[in-house]
Amino acid sequence: MLFNLGAGDDGRAFLPCPYLGADVELSDERERHIRNHHPDLLPDHHERIIETVGDPDQIRRSVRVGNAKLFSKWYADLRGSKHVVVVVVSDPGRKTQPWIITSYLARKLKEGEIEWRKS
Repeated sequence: MLFNLGAGDDGRAFLPCPYLGADVELSDERERHIRNHHPDLLPDHHERIIETVGDPDQIRRSVRVGNAKLFSKWYADLRGSKHVVVVVVSDPGRKTQPWIITSYLARKLKEGEIEWRKS
């Protein structure tokens, strides 16, 4: 596991997320998914995922998953200028831990209504 920040004994890492007021869980399984499906992001840029969750440029509501938010941050120095997007499931009505579904790089942000933007 690349992410040892607040890591639990069961292979989960917890990333601080001030926007949600909670730590966001990243399981070993989800980390493997990101590494296998988005090798341009992991393992080399794991710190960008932590930064994006902790200090995003904007947050959009997902069109595909009703209770998911897309945290994004622009990096001019990343693979010719890209956004890191981290998809986080959060259900405030239930007392479940917010968790990361996936993360990927994007040239443009296309999906979802903007919920919050850094001023």
